[in-house]
Amino acid sequence: MARILAIDYGKKRTGIAVTDELQLIASGLTTVATHTLFEFLTAYLKNEQVELFLVGEPKQMNYTASESEQFILPFVEKLKKMFPKISIERVDERFTSKMAVQTMIDSGLRKKQRQNKALVDEISATIMLQSYLTIKN
Repeated sequence: MARILAIDYGKKRTGIAVTDELQLIASGLTTVATHTLFEFLTAYLKNEQVELFLVGEPKQMNYTASESEQFILPFVEKLKKMFPKISIERVDERFTSKMAVQTMIDSGLRKKQRQNKALVDEISATIMLQSYLTIKN
């Protein structure tokens, strides 16, 4: 089985999480500068099999698209063109950042460590991916 790769896309940074090969466990992989995201994905896909990109879909409380969706749609289109054999699914990413911060608090990270936005993005992608796996299985 191939992996599922979750992408929490942001204008500056993008959090990335990945499953194991059996698609049972979601783990944070990294956070990359968004302008280097396609370079990272190209290098990663040379070494790993991925069958699905899971891309966060930011929504407002009334389920309409948030303002940041305008930045994500061009990314998704380019992702389709660059990696046409890999499926793409969008998932609601509301509250993942708040959940990520709460996870950091619960795990005992100090306030200074919780201010690391790159770590918040990576944990957000992991939460998004684990939620998807829970629903899928």
